[in-house]
Amino acid sequence: MELALISDTHLPGRASDVPDWVRRRVEAADHTVHAGDFDAPATVELVESLADGSLTAVGGNVDGADVDLPDVATLTVEGVTFVVTHGTGSRAGYEKRVAGLVRNKAGPDAVGVAGHTHEPMDDVVEGVRLLNPGTATAANPDDEATMMTLDVEDGEFTVHLHRE
Repeated sequence: MELALISDTHLPGRASDVPDWVRRRVEAADHTVHAGDFDAPATVELVESLADGSLTAVGGNVDGADVDLPDVATLTVEGVTFVVTHGTGSRAGYEKRVAGLVRNKAGPDAVGVAGHTHEPMDDVVEGVRLLNPGTATAANPDDEATMMTLDVEDGEFTVHLHRE
């Protein structure tokens, strides 16, 4: 199964559109995960449409009350449990904060997916694997669009970082 991981689309607040190459990867994936900061309900609808309704999403710190999404979501695919959150808060302590949330929500074997920093990350923090796909639209303050795809099968997964 292929998962598309995206985050921090910030439409229309900080970006004008989702790049075509990101759209194609989301459309081709079996399921999409968005780690927050859509900016508007219309952006949630756009991403859900690209994902053909197969979307797990959380709200981010700029989404506001009109974007009605949970702060944390859990998804299990092919024996791998993913805990999705935006990672809202100070950049200082971000990794430990997200790792702690993942461990408390689903245990140390779960994988954390978070956004917020606009910086791609694939790291192990305090025994928890953390993935951050960056910003799918090169939203300010970043100037490069990035996302991840994961090939997930039989409790294992391979991460691919994409940038253009």
